[in-house]
Amino acid sequence: MVTEQAEVRELKEGRYMVIDNEPCKILSISTSKPGKHGEAKARIEAVGIFDGNKKSVVYPVKHKIQVPLIDKRQAQVVAIMGAEVQLMDLETYEMFHLPITDDVKDDLKPGSDIMYIVAMDRKKITRV
Repeated sequence: MVTEQAEVRELKEGRYMVIDNEPCKILSISTSKPGKHGEAKARIEAVGIFDGNKKSVVYPVKHKIQVPLIDKRQAQVVAIMGAEVQLMDLETYEMFHLPITDDVKDDLKPGSDIMYIVAMDRKKITRV
């Protein structure tokens, strides 16, 4: 896994974190004041990058969590084969296949450039 550690207090909305071995984008963070015998807690609402499921966790603000390293790249569409698209990375010229999602289905054409992300050895098309 390609991740690094960070404290919960360092997280911001729009950044990423790992919840249940799934990279997630943080939607909101709310913190509570420390109690008489406890420490401040943070409630984090996030959505999974690859599965789209909403997740909610509560951690102390000093707790260390995993933050995935997100790599944004460009690729060119080589061929569309049913429910998959064959892509070529524009930096490394690596060829690979990705499933076609509903939100980019109509815009894909052979020869067009797309943006995709790589997180924790998984890939997903973000925009055309």
